[in-house]
Amino acid sequence: MTLPEAPTNADLIANKLAASGCAHAFGIPGGEVLAIIDALTRAGIAFHLTKHENVAGFMAEGAWHASGAPGILVATIGPGVANAVNVVANAMQDRVPLIFITGCVDHVDADTYTHQVFDHQALLAPVVKGTFRATTGSLDKVMDKALALAQTGQPGPVHIDLPIGVATATAGSVSAPPAVGAGFRPVDGPEMKRARAWLKAAERPIAIAGVDAVNDDAGRAVSAFVKAIGAPLVTTYKGKGLLDEADSLALGGAGLSPLADTHLLPLIAAADCILLIGYDPIEMRVGWRDPWPDDARVIDITPVVRDHGMHRVGVTLYGSIRATLHDLVDGGTFPPTWPAGEPKKVRAALAEAFAPEASGWGPGAVFHAMREALPEETVVTADSGAHRILLSQIWRCRAPRAMLQSSALCTMGCAVPLAAGHRTAAPETPVTAFVGDAGLEMTLGDLATIRDMGLAVPIVVLVDESLALIELKQRAGQLPNVGVDFAGTDFPALAAAMGGHGVWIDDVETLKREAKAALERPTFTLLCARIGRRAYDGKF
Repeated sequence: MTLPEAPTNADLIANKLAASGCAHAFGIPGGEVLAIIDALTRAGIAFHLTKHENVAGFMAEGAWHASGAPGILVATIGPGVANAVNVVANAMQDRVPLIFITGCVDHVDADTYTHQVFDHQALLAPVVKGTFRATTGSLDKVMDKALALAQTGQPGPVHIDLPIGVATATAGSVSAPPAVGAGFRPVDGPEMKRARAWLKAAERPIAIAGVDAVNDDAGRAVSAFVKAIGAPLVTTYKGKGLLDEADSLALGGAGLSPLADTHLLPLIAAADCILLIGYDPIEMRVGWRDPWPDDARVIDITPVVRDHGMHRVGVTLYGSIRATLHDLVDGGTFPPTWPAGEPKKVRAALAEAFAPEASGWGPGAVFHAMREALPEETVVTADSGAHRILLSQIWRCRAPRAMLQSSALCTMGCAVPLAAGHRTAAPETPVTAFVGDAGLEMTLGDLATIRDMGLAVPIVVLVDESLALIELKQRAGQLPNVGVDFAGTDFPALAAAMGGHGVWIDDVETLKREAKAALERPTFTLLCARIGRRAYDGKF
């Protein structure tokens, strides 16, 4: 690795990140991070200014999904760090490799200077895989630890607190970044033998796959495996596309829709062998707690120890998802499965349950119309709320990472920056964000960021002037309507004021036409679909 003459510790950090494939960093400058921002720029890593650290973190995640390199979030001392806690917690729960670099004062100053000073590491410790305070002399090894920790096992955020004096000090020795590797192969012992025997005896196998399979790049392996053993596949929302959802074995995503559960859980109960393929139930609602009896034949393929307590398993195979699936099949042949054709019936029932509204307009019609209007390779992002649950059931993904969302932490305000970050790192790939009106209003400031970056990002805004999911729960509990409804915003006028384009949408044909036009515009477009309050009643 080549460093500039008299490299600083900030240079060391930047060059380690560049050598790991990072090309983009996001955040807001402050006096305490000027040295690292300068070093990132000189290392070839573009720094992108946002209006809020939370948005910056989601843009970093979007860039990771597009490029495969860890995301980089930069925040200054005090309020900058505190602003970012939500997106760092999201990275922890949603298994995102995020390098979070924060500026801080030197120890000698912190002893007698209190302005904006608090313990960053103590604040972040519960929501990161590791937190390090950079020091001259050991920083080379600390960066190796940080990069390995962020990207291995279940990926996650790692924090590096960088004092001003350390950032500008001359660097010590430097080595190449660590080789992350592709996980280990499971031992071919009694557990593997029992799993193979269960598979070969199964007449009604079913598989459930999740985020760990996505992060192991196991899409092809999952597809080949379920086809070899004749098992229908259910995925978590993050696992959508591990098997092309046009395939007859694909039963789509699950986790948050009680309506989908009425079809999927009985099928799982009828199975005689259940394969958990990188399945982390952190994405799932309470209905997925103990969905099978304790004596069910359940095989858990996992890269990490599971301590969630959501269900029991009979066999656990630790290791690379891809390698384990290959070893499980081991050239064997498997008999025909599901002789009564139950998975095919469930697939048809799900398609009927989530069909467009008979009236021709509503959130379901919006999602179906957008799927028809957009190119097949479009990546979509979804904010949290009622629309995300319905969209995740309707939208068919042909490959992994084609639908991005916060599905473990389920935080609002993520869809627009996820789309912008992905578009930044992969400008050749069309991307569209789906967001509720309340969620959009959380990130309005960064529409200016998208404008300034010249990103073509169509944003579908579901306008119902309500926190629809919470209002549904409030009503179901026979509670009064409090704190969930709000007045409307003139989003097309707002889009024009922010340098974008906006249009009201009230029918499918207008939506399709405007969606196609939005893909050609060199800025954001707000497609403001007026669906009205209570539009999600009975939909998911």
